[in-house]
Amino acid sequence: MAKAPILIDHEDDAGRVVRPLFDDPTTRALRRVGVVDVGSNSVRMVVFDGAARSPAYFYNEKIMCGLGKGLAETGRLHPEGKQRALAALKRFALLAEGMGAAPLTVVATAATRESEDGREFQKMVEQQTGLKLHVIDGDEEARLSAQGVLLGWPEATGIVCDIGGNSMELARIGGGEVGKRISTQLGPFRLQQVEGGIEKRRALIDRVLKSAKAKIGSNSDRFYLVGGSWRVIARLDMERRNYPLTVLHEYRMQVKSLLETLDWIDSQDLAVLRARTGTSAERMELVPLACEVLRGIITTFSPAEIDVSSYGIREGLLYEQMPEKLRRRDPLIEAARAAELTSARIPGTGKRMYDFLMPLFKDRPPERLRLIKAACLLHDTTWRAHPDYRAEVCFDNATRANLGGLDHPGRVFLGLALLHRYKNSRSGSRLESLFRLLSDEEIQEAEVLGKALRFGAMFAAQDPAVAGSLKWRPKKQIIELNLTETGVGLFGEVARARFSSLAQALRATCEVNPPNAKA
Repeated sequence: MAKAPILIDHEDDAGRVVRPLFDDPTTRALRRVGVVDVGSNSVRMVVFDGAARSPAYFYNEKIMCGLGKGLAETGRLHPEGKQRALAALKRFALLAEGMGAAPLTVVATAATRESEDGREFQKMVEQQTGLKLHVIDGDEEARLSAQGVLLGWPEATGIVCDIGGNSMELARIGGGEVGKRISTQLGPFRLQQVEGGIEKRRALIDRVLKSAKAKIGSNSDRFYLVGGSWRVIARLDMERRNYPLTVLHEYRMQVKSLLETLDWIDSQDLAVLRARTGTSAERMELVPLACEVLRGIITTFSPAEIDVSSYGIREGLLYEQMPEKLRRRDPLIEAARAAELTSARIPGTGKRMYDFLMPLFKDRPPERLRLIKAACLLHDTTWRAHPDYRAEVCFDNATRANLGGLDHPGRVFLGLALLHRYKNSRSGSRLESLFRLLSDEEIQEAEVLGKALRFGAMFAAQDPAVAGSLKWRPKKQIIELNLTETGVGLFGEVARARFSSLAQALRATCEVNPPNAKA
């Protein structure tokens, strides 16, 4: 595979089913994109608001149809499932028209492609809804799911594992590309039909996974889990661990802890787990079988880490349509920039703030710098919130927003920095349980960043550089503010207090130099 892509934040093969949307910049920026995934268990429509690098979910609806239930036994789509799927697709077609997202791109996966009546169902869909149902093979399903992971994780390296009702796909990713891939029949609906109980199922799972490993290889890779059954297991892992942040995307699980969770699930009443997590009965029914497959993956592949991706085939369809230069942009920075454009009082101040604060952070690694840049872009996007709650709204927006390219510690770091943008102290906050996802050093740096933003935003309205510049002397623990002529008038009592607070967070002495003072 190719070298990992370099993310930037400035400005068809045969068988691929999507339409090109990027004819010009206007289309690229404004057009709503609607996709539908007709799976073995669910039928879901997602409308992305524009084709941006970090797309917003304008609309998202899922119906648990069970289209592939009993397929292994009968060879046909489930009769009730077909009717529910048709009803859902009729509704989705009408909704798309009303939203300006028509025509929808609709793909069907394992159940439809493997059933005797799949072609008949395909024709019924077109006749009754006007939608063209593209039935993709397992290789294409694996590729699109892997591309969905790349949309959220541009530098992801490892193996994507997408579990549906009747199949499970594996694909190797790295360097921004999808490599070897394989489709298996390890979906829970299939496993329900295996005779001989758990031992027979385990033997089948072991055999299939060993064959898959021989094809795509394994080097203690990171696994990226895609699919509803995996997400339920991850949510249950959070429940068992009393994990404080219940955002599934980029939730990371260590193998030892995950095995303990699988044992715990086996010992619990599924009805109780359903109630605790808000999981549907249809989904929870498949979880024990998905747990068996996940045990097999751990045994066969020995992954170094297992992560959850909320992005899959639908996001892969969007990624398919992106030009390379758009794919290479950083999804976090693009999302932050879009938020600033629509919500900040003075869009464009984020970059100027970043430039002003850089002397404090110039030696930081790229991963930290992108969080600092995101914080600068977002620092003034919640100004409409009630003043008493702005700090918490900032924190909630950063930790719970639908953002790609941001792991859980990154979310909390960003949220804590933005909390300190509006509030000097974090003590006594209802959010304290989340701070444990950061080290003491990270907490302290988030406070410094937040207080730097708090000072910079007060110092000047549009560009703090017109009022002065910062200089950080870490060996002497001195932070200097070098004022301009304009800055002398702007450096009032509140600005002085906030500059002093920043110095305290740095555990430094502050110096304020008048214009033309010698360095």
